Amino acid sequence: MTQRREVVTVTGSFGDWTPITVHLTGEISARDRTAPFKGTMFAAYPGDIVFSKIDARSGAIGMLPPEIGKAVITPEFPVFTADPARLDSGFVKLVLRTGGFIAALRRKASGTSGRKRITPEAFQDLRIPLPPLPEQQAIVAAWRAAQDHAAALEREATETETAAALAFESALGFTPSTPLPDRPVFVANFKDIDRWSHEGILRRIVDGGTTHTSPWSMVKLGDVIADLENGWSPNCLSRQAEGDEWGVLKLGAVSFGTFDDTENKALPKHLKPRPYLEVKSGQILISRANVTRLVGAISMIDVTRDKLMLCDKIFRVVPKDPAPVDPVFLTEILRLPDLRRQIESKLTGTSPTMKNISKPALLGLTFPLPPVPEQQKMVQALTDARASGVQKREEAATARAKAWTDFETAVYSAEVVEETAAQIAAAS
Repeated sequence: MTQRREVVTVTGSFGDWTPITVHLTGEISARDRTAPFKGTMFAAYPGDIVFSKIDARSGAIGMLPPEIGKAVITPEFPVFTADPARLDSGFVKLVLRTGGFIAALRRKASGTSGRKRITPEAFQDLRIPLPPLPEQQAIVAAWRAAQDHAAALEREATETETAAALAFESALGFTPSTPLPDRPVFVANFKDIDRWSHEGILRRIVDGGTTHTSPWSMVKLGDVIADLENGWSPNCLSRQAEGDEWGVLKLGAVSFGTFDDTENKALPKHLKPRPYLEVKSGQILISRANVTRLVGAISMIDVTRDKLMLCDKIFRVVPKDPAPVDPVFLTEILRLPDLRRQIESKLTGTSPTMKNISKPALLGLTFPLPPVPEQQKMVQALTDARASGVQKREEAATARAKAWTDFETAVYSAEVVEETAAQIAAAS
């Protein structure tokens, strides 16, 4: 490889040049064009290798992608070009990410602790295994085939989950939502923006309202549960509850649809806990305050640590006995687009970063209610589809990991791969 030292003069604006940065993942992206750049800058073109002198040993080394085109960088980012007659571009890009190469790169770093750099000369002095060009291309082709297989598995997972979600929605009589445009351009009143999420506004414009022809009778949430109760938010410590301590849930415990019991704050010793507010497995929680898109977020508690209490910004569903609604079905239906639109239309609060929904508003949400056996059948179909999606993604992850191991083994000996892995593990 040879160093490219093409000086670029930037005066006023970058024109058709793109300033870039190199991430620790090896990805290269465009930087803010308005950022102040001073001094000499250098050119880089698609296929060039660019690295950060300071962060290369942490992985900040990569190949400039074609979509960026003409790039400029500061002297802190040396640029190198490969001899195409000896090095396949795909091969060198992968070699730069191998454990063996990164380990060797780290050994070349020089300077004071915390500010060690990789010089262009040290980079050029590094050695890599160099199979004949056709063998390099064959190794890369095998790696790409494995990546394509993994990507196909991930697409299948997404398609399976999407089809199951649409089937669930359609079985309830809802018309499947129209896909939103990738780059929406639309007009909305300020009062709508204050009340709705941007997605909610666009959904209303695109769909023109909800269409519903359910074979099941419509009910209100208040018809199928006994009550909604919220908790207590005393002034807690800034850390999580530990050991046998009591804690109070934070909004983050339910914000993203999966219950997270680590989202809590420890109750101070001088405050007496309220055991009746302790949350238990199987209970359903709904956020009553948050940013717009997270108000009404619902989670069912699968497992939780003991001695965590409900806070006053989270509702807990009190079920009827006997229950006319399956608890998992309830969590699924309250996440549907139609229910989200109902929730967002009932929000209150003037702050854009903290909206609220009242207990009466939640109890007034309407949805179709099949008999419990039908609810359970529909939930099972969703559960099976998601399990299939998880399995396919795990297979994809395994395929990617194997492809990488196969590549490293093809480039380095198995002994070197194992030794390098051990060195990296010890260093981390």
